[in-house]
Amino acid sequence: MTDRESLGPCELVLTLPAERDVRVERIFSATPERLWRALTEPELVAQWWGRGNRLDIEHMEVEPGGRWRFVEHAPGGVEGFEGRYLEVTPPRRIVQTFAWDGMPEHVVEETLTLEDLGDGRTRLITLAVFRSRDERNGMLASGMEDGMAQSYRVLDAVLSGLA
Repeated sequence: MTDRESLGPCELVLTLPAERDVRVERIFSATPERLWRALTEPELVAQWWGRGNRLDIEHMEVEPGGRWRFVEHAPGGVEGFEGRYLEVTPPRRIVQTFAWDGMPEHVVEETLTLEDLGDGRTRLITLAVFRSRDERNGMLASGMEDGMAQSYRVLDAVLSGLA
C-alpha cells in the first residue's frame, strides 16, 4: 500500500503538477459505482456539491455534449456554475468544462477519474487545467481547496447513506 492509499477518507491532497494545473486526490469509502452515482445523479449531487448549502440543479445532462448548471444558495449570496460534458465513461471518467457566473470567460477543463482500490474504496482524482497560471492562482486564492474539502465531507455522508 502506498502512502496515498493509506490516506483516510477525509484527507484531500492538492498538488500543482504543471503551470496551469491543479490536481486533487481524495479517497472515498465507496465503490466506484456508488461514487459514480453520487457524482452523476442530480438528486444526490444536490445534497453535497454546494457544501451543504441549498443547490438548484437547472441542467444535468451527463452525456457527451450535455450541459450542466448549478445554482448554490450560500449565506454570502447566490452563485451560478455551469459547463459541458466532453467525455463520460461510466463509472471511471468524466471530462467537463467548469465556469463561474462571476467570471464566465474563465473556463476550466476538469477531468475526474475514479480509481478502484479494490477494498471498497475509490480514489477520485480531479485534474483542472486553467487557461493561464494567473487564472489557476486566482482560483486557488478564492478558497478552492477549502470549498472542495467541505463538499467532499458532505459527500462522505451522502455515500454512507447509499445502499
